[in-house]
Amino acid sequence: MSVLVKVLYKILNSEAYKAYKQNKLDYWAKTNFKTFGTNSTIPEEHWIKNPKYISIGKNFSSLFNLRLEAWDHFQEENFNPEIIIGDNVILNSDVHIGAINKITIGNNVLMASRIYISDHSHGDISVVDIEKVPAHRPLHSKGPIEIKDNVWIGEGVCILPGVTIGENCIIGANAVVNKSFPKNSVIAGIPAKLIKTLDKTT
Repeated sequence: MSVLVKVLYKILNSEAYKAYKQNKLDYWAKTNFKTFGTNSTIPEEHWIKNPKYISIGKNFSSLFNLRLEAWDHFQEENFNPEIIIGDNVILNSDVHIGAINKITIGNNVLMASRIYISDHSHGDISVVDIEKVPAHRPLHSKGPIEIKDNVWIGEGVCILPGVTIGENCIIGANAVVNKSFPKNSVIAGIPAKLIKTLDKTT
């Protein structure tokens, strides 16, 4: 390895250069998202569609492969998407959040890896729609998604349209959540079911 290559390798792997890249990325986020809170960061490995419809609170962080999609147009349809993420939200790797309607994530939410949250699907599961290949079916939403404060979402969870998750809920790994649950619920399974209600008196 030549001296020049060694020097370049050292520079590109230095903490100063990593900080420079992160600062540049955070500046992009502050100038492109609808709002982007103080002390928030996005990972270098990300895919963001229409950040102008996405609001992120303070102290947000995510590991690699963050995917945030706000679809305002698909085929011949127009949408008014919103993704709202509160304060102190922490995501691990490979989190995918997609909206044509509205997805709200409260404060102090913690997510593990490989999580999919979407307020829409390709088609509305009708005979008319199955006459088209999935990629050509119109996007359809059964309603917004709301994840309230202090929710912990385990590995591999899928949260589907029209769902509200109450405060302090815990969602077990690999659950498929297709209905709403009240606050203090521990849920798991496919489809997700109530396992336990957290009560300070018990």
